[in-house]
Amino acid sequence: VQLQASGGGFVQAGGSLRLSCAASGHTFSNYAVGWFRQAPGKEREYVAAISRAGTITRYGDSVKGRFTISRDNAKNTVYLRMNTLKPEDTAVYYCAARQTVTGAYYTRAGDYVDWGQGTQVTVSS
Repeated sequence: VQLQASGGGFVQAGGSLRLSCAASGHTFSNYAVGWFRQAPGKEREYVAAISRAGTITRYGDSVKGRFTISRDNAKNTVYLRMNTLKPEDTAVYYCAARQTVTGAYYTRAGDYVDWGQGTQVTVSS
């Protein structure tokens, strides 16, 4: 599946953004999706994951309670709503997908097969 991440930008601390990950090429409802981020000089970090039907969601500790992952399979799109943004949330955000079975989700980057190109999020203090 081909993935296109968008929605990044520049925001002040405490603000919000919504990222989108649009998929094409395959039946998107067969894919679990995850969001990851990478800041300069740091390793890629797990942010959130969602099962293929959207019934199961999981979050990394650093974003729990502030970020929400969701999906609309009719639109072949996964979203990441980011609230109460902090300067440490500044990074390039990537979405990733993996064809899988019902109920499965993945929190490790190595478990994903397809990746989008990334969208930059910058949070100023």
